[in-house]
Amino acid sequence: MDVTVKVRRFDPDVDNPEPYWQDFTVGIEDNATVLDALIKIREEVDGTLSLRCSCRSAICGSCAMRINGHACLACKTQVRGVVDEENNITVEPAGVMPVIKDLVVDFDLFWKKIEEIEPYLQPEGPEPETEYIASSESMLHLSGVTACIMCGACVSDCTVLEVDPSFLGPAALAKAYRFTADPRDGDASGASTDRLEKLGAPSGMWDCTRCAECVQVCPKGIAPMDRIMALRDQA
Repeated sequence: MDVTVKVRRFDPDVDNPEPYWQDFTVGIEDNATVLDALIKIREEVDGTLSLRCSCRSAICGSCAMRINGHACLACKTQVRGVVDEENNITVEPAGVMPVIKDLVVDFDLFWKKIEEIEPYLQPEGPEPETEYIASSESMLHLSGVTACIMCGACVSDCTVLEVDPSFLGPAALAKAYRFTADPRDGDASGASTDRLEKLGAPSGMWDCTRCAECVQVCPKGIAPMDRIMALRDQA
């Protein structure tokens, strides 16, 4: 099938760089992904097109970008599922984060948010005589959170981060829930009080507007907004 990919491009090396749109029409297989189409464009049409990709198996998260206005993994998104009636697709770099070139964005903001979460358990009360015990049920629950591949799709489409860069963001708050929901964090009554107090500070969990964009775009079904609501319940 022939498909026209409308790519939002940006080249920082030209004078007075400004984003612009460029259309590419390529022939692809019926089962091709958006990443397949972009790679074909780069290899056969325009070698200057910049994008990130690696595993092509929805594991590494490198190819997160906006497709038809919403963040997706290009390697997981089949062309036939997103083309319009005229076989057009719109592809843009991920949102919120600064664009380096074409579809490549600077992830510094994403990682700084992640680094704000203390990445260790904070048990309170007397130490057990042997080891800290976590039930299989609780660990199975946490496995849904730890499936995050750090692709940044939720951050890309977060409507709060779009207007308030100080917000912790859905990825970082979902990571925080991984610890607060662990029965080994805090005391027998629940999560670490100190941790919840920090997460409840301005720009923390209470700033989420519950738009559900992060739930819609997460390629692993982690549902960050639901984790944020659970953090609020704990608080």
